Amino acid sequence: MEQSSSDFRTVAVFGASGGIGRALSATLVERGLTVWAGSRSGEELVEGAKPFRFDLGDEDSIRQATDLMRDDPPDLVIVATGVLTLSDGTGPERSFKAIDGAAMARMFAANTIGPALIAKHMLPLMPRDRRCVFAALSARVGSIGDNRLGGWHSYRASKAALNMLVRNFAIEFARTHKQGIVAALHPGTVDTALSEPFQGNVPDRQLTKPSQAAEDLLSVIDGLTPEDGGGHFDWKGETIPA
Repeated sequence: MEQSSSDFRTVAVFGASGGIGRALSATLVERGLTVWAGSRSGEELVEGAKPFRFDLGDEDSIRQATDLMRDDPPDLVIVATGVLTLSDGTGPERSFKAIDGAAMARMFAANTIGPALIAKHMLPLMPRDRRCVFAALSARVGSIGDNRLGGWHSYRASKAALNMLVRNFAIEFARTHKQGIVAALHPGTVDTALSEPFQGNVPDRQLTKPSQAAEDLLSVIDGLTPEDGGGHFDWKGETIPA
């Protein structure tokens, strides 16, 4: 049975400083939920949301964020973090000749290891007596079966690894949380800082505003069932191949 996101009680959004994360936080606040909105700065980013600080590279900060929510555990956790271009301007590799080990490690730290640490600390906190969802934003280019172009090696591989972890976590989570769901979501191409350098070849009709992306993603979340655990879904709710 499809459930409305308004039926959730408390939500934690990791990555509320990004375009999608901020839009998700604002939309959920408008729907009347208690929303924890986390960022590296820990500043208030969305009116009505409770700010918290976390750093993907600092597990202790994630543990501290979890402790803040212990008295009112979230039944919806959204990991809206992700890196496509590194802070020094290093972008996706066009060829394997451009692979740099240090840059690849940083990409995996942000796109794979960081979300895994969030799951490590947040999944045990989530309620066992009702439906709950842990959703991590992934990307279609992380699909091995859907890869036709190659390139973007570090980004593709880091998202493929995230998708595998989501599958692993879903299997383990289901043993203790019978109504729990862990899934990966692909938001499409959204008009954010992450996609901005690569929007030149994207038709306007395929470039989504963050507010619309938030509505689309929440609609997909509403439709997820425990049988969908471990899956990777696009903004239309369609399954993306592993």
